[in-house]
Amino acid sequence: MSDAGEREGMLFGGHPETTHLSDVGDVQFLDTTLRDGEQAPGVSLTPDEKARIARRLDRAEVAYIEAGSACTGPGERETISRVAELDLDATVTSFCRGLQRDIDLALDCGVDGINLVVPASDRHVTEKVGTTREENVATTEELVAYAKDHGLWVGVTGEDGSRADLDYLEDLLGSALEAGADRVCWADTVGHATPDGALEAVSRLSEPGPVSTHTHDDLGLAVANALVSVAAGADVVHGTVNGIGERAGNVAIEEVAIALDHGYGVETLELTAVYDLAELVANATGIPLPPNKAVVGQNTFTHESGIHTDGTLKDEAMYEPYPPEKVGRERRLALGKHAGRAGVRAALTEREMAVDDDDLDEIVARVKAIGDRGKRVTDADLLAIAEEVTGRERDRRVEIVDLTTVAGGGTPTASVTLEVDGEERTEAETGSGPVDAAIEAVQAALSHSFDTRLDSYHVDAITGGTDAVVTVEVEMSRGDQTVTVTASDSDITRASVTAMVDAMDRLVADDSETVIADD
Repeated sequence: MSDAGEREGMLFGGHPETTHLSDVGDVQFLDTTLRDGEQAPGVSLTPDEKARIARRLDRAEVAYIEAGSACTGPGERETISRVAELDLDATVTSFCRGLQRDIDLALDCGVDGINLVVPASDRHVTEKVGTTREENVATTEELVAYAKDHGLWVGVTGEDGSRADLDYLEDLLGSALEAGADRVCWADTVGHATPDGALEAVSRLSEPGPVSTHTHDDLGLAVANALVSVAAGADVVHGTVNGIGERAGNVAIEEVAIALDHGYGVETLELTAVYDLAELVANATGIPLPPNKAVVGQNTFTHESGIHTDGTLKDEAMYEPYPPEKVGRERRLALGKHAGRAGVRAALTEREMAVDDDDLDEIVARVKAIGDRGKRVTDADLLAIAEEVTGRERDRRVEIVDLTTVAGGGTPTASVTLEVDGEERTEAETGSGPVDAAIEAVQAALSHSFDTRLDSYHVDAITGGTDAVVTVEVEMSRGDQTVTVTASDSDITRASVTAMVDAMDRLVADDSETVIADD
């Protein structure tokens, strides 16, 4: 049996004592969120955003950070330099094409190393670059030597490697190692490969020296191909946070990390840091996290079904492969049409609200009625229902005292007075409209230290007639907590502010450690 065939058998149940994933050594990540991830349509990161993401990647113990492509232009070089100056533990690199000029530009940015990407498949060698196989090998050797002479760490990637002639790819990357490259990379540039192809290619490429793997998700196989690559000998995985990138995206580093850790006991990242990192990247790029996204999606540790909720309350591992705390998350019991008494009582208990059996029956009935209308019942909704059923009032930390708006003829302006933990605060702000101005004034009154986020805002319903009443619905979140609150008023601005303030208040109502600072 060939080495590749032998490894394939071992990976899928043959001889785990030699090449099973649990027996691999150190595995590290090269994160390319700031380069390949930024190439996703509509994404453009500022120098400050790249710096924040890079710091968070370093905190998560990512070994290599590809900060961008120095050849792109002056603005990109500014962002790369900004990351290179952060004094991170990670090796900071720049993407370089097979041109000496690209290496010089990377040197000007002060990076630690480069990822030299050279053509590997014939369509790239002859059609894209217009050279020959032999000339491509010679050029690669010269560029590697040049970069090493200038003190750079050098990784060499064969672009479109999964569609390259494997014998030629082996010669090309082997020559790069002989010329002094620190490692080479098998790249599934267009997401073409299947696991058997990844296994064969990486098995052969790993024999002469250190090899990395770079996979894309066009066939939905990015994680599978990355894991097979590791089993075949790759000890560095290229990927992005949340799997963002061109087309269907790159492999998501958090998914590979948890698969290696939970499935095979191989530690890679500081897993407790990945959720905050995922949220930061989602907010900076404008690409939201899908609710069902593995590891970091909102639904990953959320249980609604009565059966699942009851089981989870009896044994937290009943319906979860690993605890949420492992990846910096919290477990949530969501409520809707599938809610049961145990889940509703548990959710109320978490909020320190005890109810008798009759009240519980009424609360469950109302929760299910909302769920039957296709609505999700948030913590705020549940508390509002319980307060109404039991006739209790809650202690508020934030309340509206006064709201004034001016919108005619000039710049829309709003003045708001809030009572915050018993202290009145007044702020005035401008905005693109009265609602925007009012929301800005609310945030200013809270000194922007209320760590909540407005996730969605829309007008839910408007009654007819001259005395029309508008209903505004806002969804806000704080960490893993999300609340949806509605408010109705004949004044859309007041309805908006009322909903937003109520949501903020509910998100921190039971958190005694939250300090609403006055800066």
